[in-house]
Amino acid sequence: GIIIGAIVVVSVGYLALNKFYLEPRSTDAQEQMFMAQNYFEKDSFNLALNGDGNNPGFLDIVDDYGSTDAGNLAKYYAGISYLNLGQYDNAIDYLKKFSTEDLLLGPISVGAQGDAQLELGKADKALSLYTDAYKMNDNELTTPIYMLKAGELLESSNKNADALKLYETIKQKFPESNEGRSID
Repeated sequence: GIIIGAIVVVSVGYLALNKFYLEPRSTDAQEQMFMAQNYFEKDSFNLALNGDGNNPGFLDIVDDYGSTDAGNLAKYYAGISYLNLGQYDNAIDYLKKFSTEDLLLGPISVGAQGDAQLELGKADKALSLYTDAYKMNDNELTTPIYMLKAGELLESSNKNADALKLYETIKQKFPESNEGRSID
């Protein structure tokens, strides 16, 4: 009886936590993130990060709602915003904190970390991240982009044979992509 009672109490507590605490916070975070997303889409990255005084920015949403799905997504937006502002260390920090199962956002997040590392002069780390990004999910959108970036890095490091293999793979597997059409 005690074991069943304990299971019932834990189950009810878990459901109550989700229903009365996490769901309302997630909805509130999504609503608050609306203006920051608008600023992001308009390339107003500073306003997107810090807010406009009336509406919170991504950094506020991460601080207040970091455990929600919207708070997690705000980490991605914050990382990309920092990348566009040239604050590469901050970009890497926020992009590392972002986690997703999304088949497109995952590779884009890892590839953006590669972009930041490259800007910091860490070509080997950037190459590793680009490789991770194109291996995460084989698709027409992200895979050829990060294969091309990895190939260009290999080529700049005088590893032409390795770069050529990537370029040939792009041409064979992704001929309809922008990268595939211009790979010659």
